[in-house]
Amino acid sequence: MIRDTIKAAQIAAMKAGDKPRLAAVRLILAKLKDKDIELRTASSLPDDDVLVVDVLQKMAKQRRESIALYVEGGRQELAEVEQAELAVIDEFLPAQLDEADVVAAIDSIKAELGATSMKDMGRVVAALKARHGSQLDMSKASALVKAALA
Repeated sequence: MIRDTIKAAQIAAMKAGDKPRLAAVRLILAKLKDKDIELRTASSLPDDDVLVVDVLQKMAKQRRESIALYVEGGRQELAEVEQAELAVIDEFLPAQLDEADVVAAIDSIKAELGATSMKDMGRVVAALKARHGSQLDMSKASALVKAALA
C-alpha cells in the first residue's frame, strides 16, 4: 500500500536527518489524516490506494500552480521549496501515462462508446477517469478529449 510506503519514508527521513524531505512527507501524512477524518461519516469508503493517489494528485497540482505563481512573481526561493515538495510527492504517485498513451486510450474509449461530438465529452472523460484516473492528469486529459472530439 502506498500509505505504508509513505510512513516508511517518514522513518527513513527521520533517521537520515533529511529535514526538508521529512517536512514534505509529514505534509502528505497530515493531508491523508485530514481526508481520513473527513471520510469518517461517509457511507462508503474508497480503496485506500485510490484515496491516497487522489490526495497526492491534488497536492501535486497545488504545488505546480504555486511554482508557476512564484516564478511569475520573481520569488525563486519559494518556487524551489515547492519544487522540492513536488519531487517528494511525485515519488509516491503511480507512473503517469505519456501523451501518446493517453491519446490511444481516448481513441479506444471514443470508439467503444461511439462518441462523435462534443456532446459525448462527459461520457468519454468519465470512462477515461474510471479506467486510468490514477495514471494521468485529468486537466490535460480533458483538453486531449476535447481536441479528439472537435
